Amino acid sequence: MDLDRFAADAPEDDAPGDARVCVVATQPDTFERCRAGFYPAPRSYDRTRADFAYMAFYRTAPVSAITHYAHVDARTEQARGEPGPMNEADWAALIDPFSEERVVVVFEFDELVPLDSPVENDLNGVRGAWYCTVADLREAATLSGLRDRAET
Repeated sequence: MDLDRFAADAPEDDAPGDARVCVVATQPDTFERCRAGFYPAPRSYDRTRADFAYMAFYRTAPVSAITHYAHVDARTEQARGEPGPMNEADWAALIDPFSEERVVVVFEFDELVPLDSPVENDLNGVRGAWYCTVADLREAATLSGLRDRAET
């Protein structure tokens, strides 16, 4: 279980309820990079061109739930071997297992905001990208409840 929401220094969950969110699945290595302030996606993925202000993170392990979201401050295109937010170890861990693409869009953000109530997995997790609002994230108790409100 993640205890961020109980930390005294956790950022406030004060995003506008109508703000658009892109929900993505993150394995533990990817989520650690999110904590460091970035999430990469191969440039061919639709989410790199979609309009949204926030990203939310479905964690495959250890909790199998959407636990955090963050305001997207920048989208940086980076080619492999070029300077940017990602180093070679990031490419090896986050891109190579899933794609042969050599260009990614790196979504950059500040601190992750813990949800007061995680959105629990009662399905088969999140596949691809789901789009919803911040209010949908706050109100949904389960992925099936969120899916009913989201564009998938």
